[in-house]
Amino acid sequence: MDDIGDALDGDGVTGIFARESSYLDRYVQLGTASGRVLSVSFPEVPDEEAAEDHDLLDRIFDYLDGIEDDDFSDVVVALTVPTYKRRVLESVRGIPYGDQVNVETLTRMTSGIDHTDEEDLDLVRTALDENPAPLLIPDHRVRDGPSAAPAAVEQKLRSLEGL
Repeated sequence: MDDIGDALDGDGVTGIFARESSYLDRYVQLGTASGRVLSVSFPEVPDEEAAEDHDLLDRIFDYLDGIEDDDFSDVVVALTVPTYKRRVLESVRGIPYGDQVNVETLTRMTSGIDHTDEEDLDLVRTALDENPAPLLIPDHRVRDGPSAAPAAVEQKLRSLEGL
């Protein structure tokens, strides 16, 4: 993944940003630092310090409103996770908009992990469950794996993409 901080925000703004989504019936909340996304969450009530204006939120809402089929591949996500989780989550980012895979296929797509080893399959499920940036790292495209997004949000994202 290239370091494209300008795709997030040109001045490297650090903070928490949130906006209410009528489609999701929740807020979409971003944590950012130095032009990188640290987290994406879907709280019922946003952080009290959250600001509403952010270019990435504009893009996310264009996606949620069906205006753009955005894969967010140019957005830099700061993955501070163990190597095997990083590999899994980077593989998830490679699943195109509107496509889905199962956990076994995702495991095959991920270097250094064996799709025939039940422990490795569990490692993949753990990485999905602990995904710090669901939507930007589209774990909703893994049909039989857990998502870090709430179940109702995961289902709406899948529906939006025709999955």
